[in-house]
Amino acid sequence: MDYLKIHSSKSLSGEIAISGAKNASLPLIAMTILAKNAVKIKNLPNVVDIKTLLKLLSKLGANCQFSDNSVLVDTSSINETKATYDIVKTMRASILVLGPILARFGHCEVSLPGGCAIGQRPIDLHLKALEQMGAKINIKSGYIEATTPNGLLGCDIIFDKVTVTGTANIVMAAALAKGVTTITNAAREPEVVQLCNVLAQSGVKINGIETAILEIHGTNGKLLNIQEFDVIPDRIEAGTYLCAGAITKSELTLTYVEPKHLGAVISKLEEMGNTFKITKDTITIYPAKKIKPVKIITQEYPAFPTDMQAQFLALATQADGVSIIEEKLFENRFMHVSELQRMGADITLNGHTATVNGKTRLSGTDVMATDLRASSALVLAGLVATKETNIHRIYHLDRGYDSLENKFKNVGAKIQRLKE
Repeated sequence: MDYLKIHSSKSLSGEIAISGAKNASLPLIAMTILAKNAVKIKNLPNVVDIKTLLKLLSKLGANCQFSDNSVLVDTSSINETKATYDIVKTMRASILVLGPILARFGHCEVSLPGGCAIGQRPIDLHLKALEQMGAKINIKSGYIEATTPNGLLGCDIIFDKVTVTGTANIVMAAALAKGVTTITNAAREPEVVQLCNVLAQSGVKINGIETAILEIHGTNGKLLNIQEFDVIPDRIEAGTYLCAGAITKSELTLTYVEPKHLGAVISKLEEMGNTFKITKDTITIYPAKKIKPVKIITQEYPAFPTDMQAQFLALATQADGVSIIEEKLFENRFMHVSELQRMGADITLNGHTATVNGKTRLSGTDVMATDLRASSALVLAGLVATKETNIHRIYHLDRGYDSLENKFKNVGAKIQRLKE
C-alpha cells in the first residue's frame, strides 16, 4: 500500500495544470448508456473512480478504451443490466447507471452503493423520482430491482433537498422517457450543467439549464447520437491548489481552469487576505502576508462547496485568529479533525461546527486519510508542518486527484510516494 511522505515546503512557485473534473466525468460516462454510437470523452482525469466506473460498464458488456486522458465508450454491446456489489461497494457514484440503464432497457439491478464514509447520502430521492416516472422498485438482498412495465413517463418531480447525483440520474432517465419531465429544486452544480448541455447538444430538448427548475423533453426511447466532447476542469482540484498557495504563502498560477466555477472559494480566500489575477482560463493567487480567520458555511452550489471544507479547515490552522466552519450537508465530514489535532491543530468540534484557533505550529507525524478530501487537507498541513508527515491510506486520495504528488513536485513541494 502506498503512502505520502511530505517535508515542510514553504516556498512553492510555478504553474499547475488542472485536470478534468472527476465529478463531471462520472455522470458523463454513465450517460453513454443512452447513446446509439460510440462516444469519445476527452480531458478525463486519470483517477481510480473513473477506472472503476469504466470497469463497471465493461462488466455490463460495453467496450471501453481508455488512453491519454480520453475514453471511447461503445455501449451498443451491453448485454447485462446488473451492477454487482463487488464494484458498486467501492464507489457511491456507481448509482449513476441506474437511471440510464432503466431508461434504455426497461429493467436493471443495482447494488446499494458504498464509497466514502462521510455520512448518509441516501438514494431514496432517486428511487422516489423513478417511481413517479412509472418504475416498479423493490429492494431485495442488497440490490435495487427496477422495472418499467409501461416505460418511463415524464412527470413533475420535486426534490425535497438538492441532490447532485439524484438530479443527474433523473435527467438521464428523463432523456429517453415519454413526455416532459420537470425537476424542481434541481442541483445547479457545473457538473450537472455540463451533463444537461451535452444531452441538449445530442438532441434532447432541455429548458432551464443552470437553474433550479429543469424541463426535459424525452425522446420516447430513441437513442442519442452523442458527439465527442471535453470534460470541464475540476473546480475542487483547483480550489485545493489555491489553498496550497495560500497556506504556504506562495504565488501559484493554475492553468486550464474555469474561474467562474470557483466564485465562492475565491471569495473566501480573498476574505483571508489573498489577492488574484484571473483570466479566461487561468488563476494566479498572490498570498496574504498575514492570513485572516474566516467563517464558512457549506451549502449547495453556487455557495461554498462541502468538498472544499477540509482544505479550508487546514488553511484556517495558519490564520491569525478564530475561524468557524459549519458543515451543513454531511453529518460525518470532520473525520480529518482528529488527524490534524495529532499534528498540533487547535480545533474544537461542536456538532456540525468546527472552531479553529490559529495560528498553530503544526508538527509532522503519521496520519491516516479517512476520505478523499480529508486526504488533501492532510497534504496541505504537511506542507507547512515541521518534521516530516507521513499520510497513510492514500487510496482515498487516488480516487479523485490526478498526479497530485507530481503536480506538487513541479512547483517545489517536497513530497514522495512510497510503499508501506
